[in-house]
Amino acid sequence: MKRLGLIILAAAVVIAAAVAVFLLKPASLPDVSVAQAALPTGQALIDRGEYLARAADCVACHTTSGGKPYAGGLAFKLPFGTLYAPNITSDKETGIGYWSDAEFVRALHQGIDRQGHNLYPAFPYAAYARMTTEDALAIKAYLFSLPAVHADAPKNDLVFPFNQRYVMRFWNLLFVPDGAFQPNTSESAEWNRGAYLVEAMAHCGECHTPRNVFYALDSGKTFAGAELQGWKAYNISSDNRTGIGNWTDEQLFDYLSKGHAEGRGSPTGSMGEAVDYSLRHLTPEDIKAIVAYVKTVPPQVSSDQAIVEAEPATLKASTAYAPSGDAAAQGGLGLKLFQGACASCHGWNGEGLQTPYAALRGSRTVNDPEGTNLIQVILKGAHMTTATGAQSMPAFANAYSNVEIAALGNYVLAHFGGKQSAITPADVAKARTQ
Repeated sequence: MKRLGLIILAAAVVIAAAVAVFLLKPASLPDVSVAQAALPTGQALIDRGEYLARAADCVACHTTSGGKPYAGGLAFKLPFGTLYAPNITSDKETGIGYWSDAEFVRALHQGIDRQGHNLYPAFPYAAYARMTTEDALAIKAYLFSLPAVHADAPKNDLVFPFNQRYVMRFWNLLFVPDGAFQPNTSESAEWNRGAYLVEAMAHCGECHTPRNVFYALDSGKTFAGAELQGWKAYNISSDNRTGIGNWTDEQLFDYLSKGHAEGRGSPTGSMGEAVDYSLRHLTPEDIKAIVAYVKTVPPQVSSDQAIVEAEPATLKASTAYAPSGDAAAQGGLGLKLFQGACASCHGWNGEGLQTPYAALRGSRTVNDPEGTNLIQVILKGAHMTTATGAQSMPAFANAYSNVEIAALGNYVLAHFGGKQSAITPADVAKARTQ
């Protein structure tokens, strides 16, 4: 019995020692010399990096509203606390000015910073791990070509044990891919380019795929839709009813490249930012490649009720300048608010008046009975840079009370989506905090 106890003790010591070595061993730097030799130099390298930084949507996460690009400070409110995006300009004191090429690549591929500390996966390194080393180095070259900005990001505020960075080493073992994206030889070059852009660069799954209990992407529900920081990222799998399976290629192309698709409305929230800062800057060939890939993603039937009703009776009976008689009689406070603040842009028939970007017909935002994104866009407004100039909707957070916004939201969902909803003032109050 004593011998068995000694064996168990020895095994425990060995395991503890192995864990300690795993946790304390410095992370090695990758060899980037081959990739460096393969890259262009000068302005050609910077131009390539600028395009790829757009494709990876770096600026959206590393820039605060009204702040300097890439200077960090944007807050990410998560279930276990708040993270702040770091400064990734070339400032040597508060940014990444001292980082070597190898250290930058390690951060993107392994989630480890210059000091060897583990980063948190709010930074989507689990997607960037699929990025080629050449593309990672080109992004670094572009970032270092920009003016340095001296700006310290706020300190992260996380609860235990999530404030212990070493925990991420175990997470990385389970959820970070080993190696760059490998083309599927049975698919076309266009499809593979789209897969690379979607999975490695644009990291679409970070928003559109639900999380598991470890806060990693649920690989069994790829693109089935999720909710993040108060906004819904809708199902973008090929499911015909709850996904994008019945969207045409042209609609997807327009939605991603222009921020509006006929009969589908315009994106808002994080998706609106993705189009504004990233997708609209990509070449038509790359947008077509993204469409080709996304349309083949296996269908996922989500429980989300944002099912588009293309021709609700209320819209059929309305004109651009007036609602149907029945709708006017039953509208109440919500109708009055829409008439006073919204109708002159959106119109009563959902087609939009001054601009097609104001069209509501076919938008999932006005077809979701929960009103998640609708409440947010009423509170915070929306903006989009387009080929015809800036398009914007004002924020109404300070103009209307929670009661008024709830009434307006319920009216919009009934009139433009044919949905029975029950948005409450409490729902609006919660959305104000997100």
